[in-house]
Amino acid sequence: MAGGGAGVAKRLGTLVSGLLECGAFCGVIFGWASLVFVLKDLRYFQDLCQPPATPGHNHTDDCSGQDEQFSLVFTIGSFMNNFMTFPMGFIFDRFGTAVARLIAISLYTGGTLLVAFSTPELAVLLFPAMSMLSVGGILLILTNMQVGNLFGKYRSIVITLYNGAFDSSSAIFLIIKVLYERGLSLRAMFLFMASCSAWHLLRTFFLMPRTRIPYPLPPAYDYGLRCPGRSQSYRTYEEKRPPGEPGPEETPLEPAAPRAAALPVHRDPQPSPAPAGSRRPSPGTYTNAFAFTQLCGVLCAPWNGLILDRHKRGKDPRPEGALGTLADLRASVLSLAVTVTQCVLFSVCAAVPVLPVQFVTFVLQVLSRSFLYGGNAAFLAIAFPPQHFGKLYGLAMALSALVALLQYPCVALVRGPLHGDPFYVNLGLIAVVLVAFISPVVVARECRRRAKELGAAGTPLAAPPGAEPSAETPH
Repeated sequence: MAGGGAGVAKRLGTLVSGLLECGAFCGVIFGWASLVFVLKDLRYFQDLCQPPATPGHNHTDDCSGQDEQFSLVFTIGSFMNNFMTFPMGFIFDRFGTAVARLIAISLYTGGTLLVAFSTPELAVLLFPAMSMLSVGGILLILTNMQVGNLFGKYRSIVITLYNGAFDSSSAIFLIIKVLYERGLSLRAMFLFMASCSAWHLLRTFFLMPRTRIPYPLPPAYDYGLRCPGRSQSYRTYEEKRPPGEPGPEETPLEPAAPRAAALPVHRDPQPSPAPAGSRRPSPGTYTNAFAFTQLCGVLCAPWNGLILDRHKRGKDPRPEGALGTLADLRASVLSLAVTVTQCVLFSVCAAVPVLPVQFVTFVLQVLSRSFLYGGNAAFLAIAFPPQHFGKLYGLAMALSALVALLQYPCVALVRGPLHGDPFYVNLGLIAVVLVAFISPVVVARECRRRAKELGAAGTPLAAPPGAEPSAETPH
């Protein structure tokens, strides 16, 4: 390998394997509705069903208690998916990629084994199992998003692509449902998922760094275990760095710290409930349409990456140092504005009490979610030092989990004082989303402030043609 660094084949292998990992394992809990079909058929929580008060041929058991237990399993698991990202982010920043991934693999393996050996009599095992799958999955994607650092001008595209794959991984439980209907047992399928941990381990040791992938990449940077011989890793690069010279993670971006933050929102696998009209078509039509649109998350997410990286594709050399940081931050303004606009349109369509409009709501839900989560991760990577990425990403997700808890008082408000009419709740939520337009405005103002500071310091705001590249500071 020329220069001792990671070659194109290794970097592409890391990219593709990471995409497969995110798309097949990280967000499987968001396909919970498909797994519930299998669990009900296996009679999990069946003892909570009550016989009808008036026996007859047209009366079925009241299984609302069973449905509530399944809903509680998912609620706890999805809450843990977001809330536990905060402490997991600290672990990632403090101990590095290898330790974080080993914890994630242990949690994921434990979760799949609990499901595999659960029975209707031990249905309570679903509670820790889904939480372990959630936390393990979010920690895996957290370690994978740094892979974008290997691809320079495509960095944001890779980050958003991985977040889209996370969303599309909800299809795994749908595949399990289909295979179950074809005769495969739930235990066999989850034992296979547990055995995939061997692949996760191989990827951890050979295709991922021990600590973090720096940005920008040092000369001849390599990662993962190699054949005998000293690895030209980031640690080796640090050892060779002249004393007193600041490393990539030590060089400050500029005197003032960024003041803007991305807007976290809970990853919700179900669309906001829309009021039904007087005529109700078959629910299966809307369920199937929603399930299909969720699979398109991996296709929609990179569009935001194209917006974020659009300034890197010109013929002119990309600015470096503080100028490069400013250029990246400027590019994020349009991304934030587009994302908030999509969220507003989604909220408006979800509030329309006409069922056919919900087909548009499904599309907007996938678009806005893909833009929001991919853009959130990319923005944090751009605006803040890389050694704090895990903590900041975890904090954003934890806040989103807390905000998601507000759905319960909202539902109680609709069912109680509002007598089942969600109009005023929907109107309030739209007003809250409109406040998010402050985010691109604040970032735009920050860009102008930084540009003035650089101009006052005598720094040209455009890199001169043919200028010698200098060591770029991290984002």
